[in-house]
This record gives sequence, structure tokens and C-alpha cells, in this order.
Amino acid sequence: MKKTAFQKSLFTTYLLLIGVCIGAEITVGALVASVIFFPSAYLGDGILSHFQSGILMTQVFLRFNILLIICTFLITAYEIYLYFTKNQDFISAVILFIVLMGTLAFVLYFTPYIVEAQKLGIEATSTKEFKDIHNFSELAIKAVLIGQIALFFRRVWVEFK
Repeated sequence: MKKTAFQKSLFTTYLLLIGVCIGAEITVGALVASVIFFPSAYLGDGILSHFQSGILMTQVFLRFNILLIICTFLITAYEIYLYFTKNQDFISAVILFIVLMGTLAFVLYFTPYIVEAQKLGIEATSTKEFKDIHNFSELAIKAVLIGQIALFFRRVWVEFK
């Protein structure tokens, strides 16, 4: 079936949104975090403590979360649009569910937990519970990233098969 210009534009925008999220996640996780948490490599020793670096990184993630939630909402809306236009794909739906749940967990549970712990001070961020939550937040965002990559390639595969 021939696609309309509107459908092609939606598909292209959808892929662009996924690509923006993937790029932002890699940038924040791999590039920004490595600089923020190791300031001594660039500024010398004694500039920022690990706790202070964590506070800065949290501010980066708070801004990133806005992008992530908006893009995930729009990606979900597009997938719903595809469902109602008879372009259902069970595999894409499962992947989207993983992306959506991971995004919601990261934005609505993990980030607020970390922010609240930081408000309580360095002692609260030194506990095993905090470290476990932080590790789970990293797993959640990695699952989102892998899911977005899979969704990107799955939709391209389905579109061009």
C-alpha cells in the first residue's frame, strides 16, 4: 500500500524522535557523566566531591527527563496511531511496553528518589539502599536505550520489508 506524504512525515518524525532519545541517552550517560564524575582530570584535585558531582549530574538528568518523557509520549502516540491504522506489530508493542515502563520508572520513581536522598545529604547517598536504587536506575535507562534501538530497527524493518 502506498504511503501518503503525511504518513511518511509521521514515520520520519517518529524515527527522528527515537534517534534524538538514543543520542541524548548516550551523550548524558557516556559523555557527560564521565566528565562530571571525574572533574579532577580537567580541573585538578579538590574541586568537587563525588557527592557534589552527583548533584550536578542529577540536574542534567532532570533536564534530560523532560526530553525523555515528551519523546516517549510522542513515540507511544505514534504506535497507537499505527495500531488503529491496521499496522499492528506485536514485537514493536512489546518493545514499546519495555521502553514506556523503563521511562516511567526512571522519571517518576528513580530520579525523585535520588533527588530526595541528595536533599538529606551525603549520609543518605552513602547507604546500600541508595546504591541499589541508583544501580536499578542505571539498568532502567539502559533497558530504555536498548528498547529504543530495537524499536527503531524493528520499525524500519517492518516499513521496508
